[in-house]
Amino acid sequence: MSEIINPEAPNWAELHEIIKELSKSQQETAQELKETGRFIRELGKQIGALGNKFGSFTEGLALPAMNKILRQQFNMDVVSPHLQAWKNGECLEMDVLSYANGEVNSVYIVEVKSHLREDSITQLLDILRRFPKFFPEHKGKKLFGMLAAVDIPERLKDRVLRQGLYLARIQDEAFEMETPIDFKPVDFSV
Repeated sequence: MSEIINPEAPNWAELHEIIKELSKSQQETAQELKETGRFIRELGKQIGALGNKFGSFTEGLALPAMNKILRQQFNMDVVSPHLQAWKNGECLEMDVLSYANGEVNSVYIVEVKSHLREDSITQLLDILRRFPKFFPEHKGKKLFGMLAAVDIPERLKDRVLRQGLYLARIQDEAFEMETPIDFKPVDFSV
C-alpha cells in the first residue's frame, strides 16, 4: 500500500530545525542584550566620572577666587574648603565654610556649581537650616549662604537673590559677585 502524503501535514523535521534556529537566535539576542547592558552601565560610569571631574574642575577654579572674595570683601578670617561634619550618624557637607569672630562675627557657607539648578538652591537652604545642629560653636554669629556657579540661568538668578543668598559667577577665569548693590542678604541664624 502506498503512503498518502497530506500537503497540509506538518513536516516535523523542518519544524524541529526552525525551532532550533529560533532558539539559537534568541540565545544570541540575549547575549547581545547582556553585552549592550554592560556597555550602557560602563558608559554611565564614564559619564558620571566626567561630570565629577568637571565639578572638581569648577571647584578648583572657584576656591582660590572664593577665598579672595571672602577674605577681602567679607573680612573672613577662616576659609575652609571641602568640609564634612558628622553628628549622630548624619553628615553635613559643604564646599566652603568661612567665618570671622570679633566685630564681623559671621559665617558664610558657599556651594560651588558648574550649572546652577533649582536643586542647588534647595541644597544650600537645607545646609543652612542644618548648620546650627552641626556647629553649635558658631551660635550667635550671623549665617549667610552663597552660590557660586559657572552657568546661571537668568530665572534662577532672581530666585537665588529672592531667597536672600549671595551669588557669584565666573567671569574672565575668576569668580565675581553677581549680587546687586541694594541686595539684602538673609541672616539664616534667626
